[in-house]
Amino acid sequence: MSAKAKDENTEAHILNAAKDIFQTKGMDGARMQEIADKAGINKAMLHYYYRSKQLLFEAVFKNAFSLLAPQLNAILNDDSSIEEKVKNFTSNYISFIIKHPYLPNFIIQELNRNQDFILKLRENKSFPNIEKFKKQVHEEIENGTLKPISAEQLFINILALNIFPFVAKPLIMAFTNVDDKAFKQLIEQRKTEVANFIIHSIKNT
Repeated sequence: MSAKAKDENTEAHILNAAKDIFQTKGMDGARMQEIADKAGINKAMLHYYYRSKQLLFEAVFKNAFSLLAPQLNAILNDDSSIEEKVKNFTSNYISFIIKHPYLPNFIIQELNRNQDFILKLRENKSFPNIEKFKKQVHEEIENGTLKPISAEQLFINILALNIFPFVAKPLIMAFTNVDDKAFKQLIEQRKTEVANFIIHSIKNT
């Protein structure tokens, strides 16, 4: 194995180990030594690749976001109707976040700590673009398919209804008096519940 391939292999092991630790223990609970142990390397080697836990967390996030962003961007820019876009966006987003539950809280944490963080995200060439979505909303309002609504407000509603349950998981579990298993069932149900709620609120019958 070449030195470059070995480097990439080691880095992949680190990112996979870090993702597992961050998902189970969160940013604050994760320890660099624990990540190093799980990756099968010593702590000095881990620091060689990532000088701090924050940098490692950002690398894990960017890696996951680079998988999610193209999916969402493709949905927003395909030729399907707004109704289908709402369904597909919701289903894809929730399915992805179930596998990467640390993402919403990390985004909010980073935006609160560093508002320039969004500029880093926008550097990704697949960062979701909603211009076609906005144009379609306007067209479907014009042809009577949708009730009058701001495309920006609709997009915010879609984001909010999908993101909030993951960010507020402990609060929702307390209010609804459910355990972790029941909460996961609620989240699975939201793949259709959110889409139906939004569609029924905007569609002309």
